Amino acid sequence: MNDDKPGPEVYTAAYSDESFWKKLAGYARSAGKEVVEKALLLYYAGQEEDAPAWAKATIIGSLGYFIAPLDAIVDLTPVVGYADDLGVLVLALAAVATYVNDNVREKTAQKMQTWFGE
Repeated sequence: MNDDKPGPEVYTAAYSDESFWKKLAGYARSAGKEVVEKALLLYYAGQEEDAPAWAKATIIGSLGYFIAPLDAIVDLTPVVGYADDLGVLVLALAAVATYVNDNVREKTAQKMQTWFGE
């Protein structure tokens, strides 16, 4: 086993509401709309009362990966630096898709409108 790679607990520990919003506010434009939209969908799905513990754990782990500075590809590189984050977010979304309801989509759309216009 390679001890140089962080385990999932590192990403779970990196997550908090405050750290999520701080990361998005600081990097929304450089991360791009697709990454931000996926992160918001997950965030709001995790806020849903009917989301079970396993779904919330999946969401927290994936958002923690997005937040943590220990990425496989450094986030300071525009677009390419977020490719690994996007992959993790997309996989997590596929796993918890049942909990991405109309309420989650509406909240995401409103935040995207605020940040990106359109």
